[in-house]
Amino acid sequence: MFYRNSKYISLHSVAILCGFAFFTAVAATQTASSSAASMSPGAEAHPILVELFTSEGCSSCPPADEFIQKLDTLQPVHGAQLIVLSEHVDYWDGDGWKDPNSSHALTQRQADYVRALGLSTAYTPQIIVDGTKEARISDSKQLQDVFQQAAATSKIPIRLSTVAVNQGKPGLISAHIETDTADHSADVFLVVALSHVESQVLHGENGGRHLTHVAVVQQLAKVGKLQKGKSFAQDVHVQLKTAPDPGNIRVVAFAQTSGPGKLLGAALWKAVP
Repeated sequence: MFYRNSKYISLHSVAILCGFAFFTAVAATQTASSSAASMSPGAEAHPILVELFTSEGCSSCPPADEFIQKLDTLQPVHGAQLIVLSEHVDYWDGDGWKDPNSSHALTQRQADYVRALGLSTAYTPQIIVDGTKEARISDSKQLQDVFQQAAATSKIPIRLSTVAVNQGKPGLISAHIETDTADHSADVFLVVALSHVESQVLHGENGGRHLTHVAVVQQLAKVGKLQKGKSFAQDVHVQLKTAPDPGNIRVVAFAQTSGPGKLLGAALWKAVP
């Protein structure tokens, strides 16, 4: 079941904006050194995976898209690295505008979260943090609690190295993933996303708007299995349908219990433009 009722969503847009304004204000109070430390990909940065399910066909999604961009840029959770993913679903595509980055696989991932977490429905915009919590940006207290809990949850180190973009075959992304020993079995994923996307929407609820997005998922692939009590080390490859700009790529590796369930660890690599 997917909630797409425009009237319902529009009633919540003011609340979404309030949450956005509050959280970006919190981010603005962080010192430059704290932000720099949070953005560091080193072992001291505690990874938190933030998945936004969104669509260019949804009029309430642009504020959430901007919110995710602010999280990515400002890194407001001290001592943590927020790894954001914009996952564009396809159930809005028949309402006047086909989102060029939409994917039925991402729609299915959202549906799997709804089932696994016992949520009432899938809707846009919807945010899932570390695979276990739904974050509502209309509720500033709940939002803070979710990120604080995520920052306090232990993770296993994941190392993402030797990332190669479009080397020899257009659209082929290769990387090496390593993890430490885990206390739980987990699926290992490799995600390829575009760091920056702009779109001029011609029709639908956002018709006439120029939208921007961050970390727009192009491919989310399960590439291996992390066994309980063991580590993981593997060269992995993902083939995209089209060859992206190598300077606009980011790659995320993460381990997550089946379900989808709890995030065990994550790592981010970004191309230098």
